[in-house]
Amino acid sequence: MTGESHFALDNRIGSKKKGYHLMKRMIFGRTGLSVSRIAFGGIPIMRLPTPDAVALVKESLRLGVNFIDTANGYADSEEKIGLAIDGIPRRELVLATKSMANDKKTILEHIDNSLRKLKTDYIDIYQLHNVSSDEKFNAVMAEDGAYEGIMLAVRQGKVRFAGFSSHTMDCARKMLQTGKFYSIQLPYNFIDRQAESEVIPLAKKMKMGIIAMKPLGGGLLDNARLCFKFLLQDDGIVPDPGIEKLGEMKEIAEIARKAGPLTKRDLEEMDKIRNDTAKNWCHRCDYCQPCPQNIGISIVLQVNSIIKRMNVEKMSSWVGGQIAMVDKCTGCRKCVSRCPYNLDIPKLLKENQLTWNEYLEKHKIS
Repeated sequence: MTGESHFALDNRIGSKKKGYHLMKRMIFGRTGLSVSRIAFGGIPIMRLPTPDAVALVKESLRLGVNFIDTANGYADSEEKIGLAIDGIPRRELVLATKSMANDKKTILEHIDNSLRKLKTDYIDIYQLHNVSSDEKFNAVMAEDGAYEGIMLAVRQGKVRFAGFSSHTMDCARKMLQTGKFYSIQLPYNFIDRQAESEVIPLAKKMKMGIIAMKPLGGGLLDNARLCFKFLLQDDGIVPDPGIEKLGEMKEIAEIARKAGPLTKRDLEEMDKIRNDTAKNWCHRCDYCQPCPQNIGISIVLQVNSIIKRMNVEKMSSWVGGQIAMVDKCTGCRKCVSRCPYNLDIPKLLKENQLTWNEYLEKHKIS
């Protein structure tokens, strides 16, 4: 990325020239990085035409967001972000991305691809993506594993800090206990609160930067005020919403500007929403596994979130394969006996399969 262009000087992040408010900042764990109180999540821009995605990122930056989180696996998200930030002084941005690679060679290739697509010389936080099983943990932390690749990239000046994301608390805790990471990204909202008991306290004790993925429950919670007000009670956590429309980011930025303590009424509303969703909310803990029929239960139960956030056409072959496995369900209910949330999983599998198939038919996706 080149130096400060005339455009960058006249349109600095958070500039008040166009009537925007500067967003509050916080120090991101022991990295010492100063990041906006809200991050920009790069999943939904996969669905947007490139000009619209670039405009959305630029306008979000002008609202005061300086922390962008994406992944090399999010289709063309990195390319779109790279176009949007080209010409903005690099020191004004904090860029985080991630890779699903298990080995050193592949993750080094992914890092170089991310640098090229993001049009930058370095990435602030490079994360091992979705370390949510013992098998994944053993692979990425092995000799010549992906972690070693990130460390080489750090020595080469391509990456500043290593982080990871996880969907399961057991694996998140195991990764934290290695003492090798500067940031953790995990699901956290006022429904998904598994991380509160051990993982978040441990991460804070270790002075980790903490990113809350799925602040809106993967698009399943529509009360943005409650979702972000809840998360903003903790000044050590950065909510990372996936943004598809400028109005969404404007609303969230305004909530962040005005957020105060949760009121009794807020708590009552949260309890009502929690009770209303309790019968069908999959927390992706995967305690229901293994399924005797090898059904990817937590993937199937995320169908509504995938439809709302992802490029369904590009994911249809992979997700569709998981959906087709639902036909093999025998109703043995072993998954139900293991589920800590008492979900009627066989029923939910069929409902989500129907939702997916109806969506494909409506939008003529094969």
